[in-house]
Amino acid sequence: MQQLQHNMKRRELVLDLFKLCSNCSSVIQLHSLTIKTGFIKDCFIASKLTNYYAKHATLESAHKVFDEMLHRTVYIWNSVLKSYYRQKHYVQTLQLFHDMMHLETPDQATISIALNACSGLPELRYGRMIHGFVKKRYEMDSDLFVGSALIDMYSKGGIVDDALRVFEEYPKPDVVMWTHVITGCHQNGDSDLAFVFFSQMLTDACVSPDSVTLVSVLSALAQLPNVIPGSCVHGFVIKNGFDNNLPVCNALLNVYSKSGCVNAAAMIFRAMEVKDVISWASMVSCYAHNGAAEHAINLFNEMMRKSAEPNSVSIISALHACESTCNLTQGKKIHEIAARTGFELDAFVSTALIDMYMMCSSPGEAVNVFEKMPKKDAVTWMAVLTGCVQNGMAYKSIKLFVNMLSNQFAPDADVMVKILTACSALGIFKQVLCLHGYVIKSGFEDNSFIRASLIEAYSKCGSVRNAIKAFKLTENKDVVIYSSMIAGYGIHGQGKEALELFNHMVKISNIKPNNVTFLSILSACSHAGLIKEGIKIYNIMLNEYQLTPESNHYAIMVDLFGRMGELDHAINIINDMTIPAGPHIWGALLGACRIHHNTKLGEIAATNLFSSDSSDAGYFILLSNMHAVNKDWDNVEKLRTTVKRNNLTKVHGQSAIEVNSAVHSFTANDRFHPKTETIHGLLRSLEVMTKEDGYVLDVSSPVNDSLGVC
Repeated sequence: MQQLQHNMKRRELVLDLFKLCSNCSSVIQLHSLTIKTGFIKDCFIASKLTNYYAKHATLESAHKVFDEMLHRTVYIWNSVLKSYYRQKHYVQTLQLFHDMMHLETPDQATISIALNACSGLPELRYGRMIHGFVKKRYEMDSDLFVGSALIDMYSKGGIVDDALRVFEEYPKPDVVMWTHVITGCHQNGDSDLAFVFFSQMLTDACVSPDSVTLVSVLSALAQLPNVIPGSCVHGFVIKNGFDNNLPVCNALLNVYSKSGCVNAAAMIFRAMEVKDVISWASMVSCYAHNGAAEHAINLFNEMMRKSAEPNSVSIISALHACESTCNLTQGKKIHEIAARTGFELDAFVSTALIDMYMMCSSPGEAVNVFEKMPKKDAVTWMAVLTGCVQNGMAYKSIKLFVNMLSNQFAPDADVMVKILTACSALGIFKQVLCLHGYVIKSGFEDNSFIRASLIEAYSKCGSVRNAIKAFKLTENKDVVIYSSMIAGYGIHGQGKEALELFNHMVKISNIKPNNVTFLSILSACSHAGLIKEGIKIYNIMLNEYQLTPESNHYAIMVDLFGRMGELDHAINIINDMTIPAGPHIWGALLGACRIHHNTKLGEIAATNLFSSDSSDAGYFILLSNMHAVNKDWDNVEKLRTTVKRNNLTKVHGQSAIEVNSAVHSFTANDRFHPKTETIHGLLRSLEVMTKEDGYVLDVSSPVNDSLGVC
């Protein structure tokens, strides 16, 4: 009896020593002690030893201990199986389970571990075999954990019907099984059904949910557009005292954030006594994605002041807010935080940084982030390529596109549209031909947006013939294709052809034009000087199709009336606008006033123009020319002083032509082209020839360069 008590005390001492093990060395020492004392034969101690080897050393060490055991009970088998499963070695877990079947009869715990391993792969074929074994050896209602594991396996394998059939075979499912079936419905995209099961759990089965159940159902309800079910669960949470449970509160934040209920989310967040990184990230994300970018930035800064460590979600959301507000200064600070916390090289964070820098007109910084990334995915390539196009870096975008292909990343339709836009900006005809071939080879030919981009690219590269050919070869022409071809005719001054195509579209093809179509046809009329036709088209847009004009439509109409000298009609168009007139609209009116020498109305246009955009010297030059014609030198001098004091520059027009596979770009007063002397010599010769033919220079704007703007 005394010996037995002595052994019991020694056993308890050994078990206490396990609590002191914190590294591989201490586990080895304890292993040695169990061998010396003979406790290695104790099933509980032996299984605990394998667990500690798996935790503090390696799975191989744990397996070695397992192999040395002469008597392996089910408990020991389960211990080593669980060790492999916890470290996500699912294949080895199932292999061990297979070996065990030949040596030992598994119990319910063994079956649950094996089924969980099948869920992790997922491996439904093997899981079905285990399911058959369970049906043969056990009553289905004998172990709820096995049933829950089966539901989890079928749900993760995407076979919800089988999961529900398993669930129906259990007459009295517990809270764990209810939670698994709710989670399974959510994972397979049926949030409504998840809510139905949650309701049945409360009303029919009278089973009280735990915090895990509530998090599962709230995660499902966050995917619904209607916030009412989530609000109902919120009421249950408050009534049953879960409103201080951190995971549940975080799930509620997610529900209100996804449904756009910013105020409700903010109330929950401020009422939370304890917040973790998920809480902060959820609220920052809520603000950032619901039109409250400034609040998102302020909350992120508050989080940093309170020494809460950010995660990737909070950093991405804060960067999204900086992108929305073009807040480059704050964006750079967040970039520094991302670099300091090790998130800078995370693919999602890097992509958010690229988007932010591109939107803030800092493409150089964005490219630097891109080049530092160790691994680039298709989304990242698209972000940097699209950003370069948007920032006017057409050459860089084409170079990136070539690198993207060489790195075995296949572009999608969006990338192809962007790269064709870049070619349009550059005017490289042969590059468009090459891309057209790639479009055909890659199977993008039937995509209407790519087709439209090809038509636009050919038009802007000077080949309206190829644009027409691409248009005619398109079998299913939609409004996008027609709009693009109409715009192509407009670019080349072929207004009558554009009108003919527009009439064919609406009368024969029965395709309803949209705002873009009308913008294309109005622009074509403007380029071709078809003023009356343009006004008629505008009236059709308003009266027949009842479309609401946008800013660019108004600008073209102001230009058309201005060309006719109908300045009263032009100002009436502006006065009747439902949106504020932008600089390009007032600029069009100012240009018309200069042509028709209406200084009074020009002053009104200039006042409104300078209040919205005072950075372009070109507008000051227009007004200065008007005053010069009227010999109002005092105002000319005032404008000169304003331009010089504010260091304003004129936005020069740029043109490009392709000669012998080389692109030549020109701007006004360009002196940097290699053949500048030859070009200007030819221009002087042409000037002499025009004078000989009777051309008289228009000197109505004698101070075109009097402001000294370069």
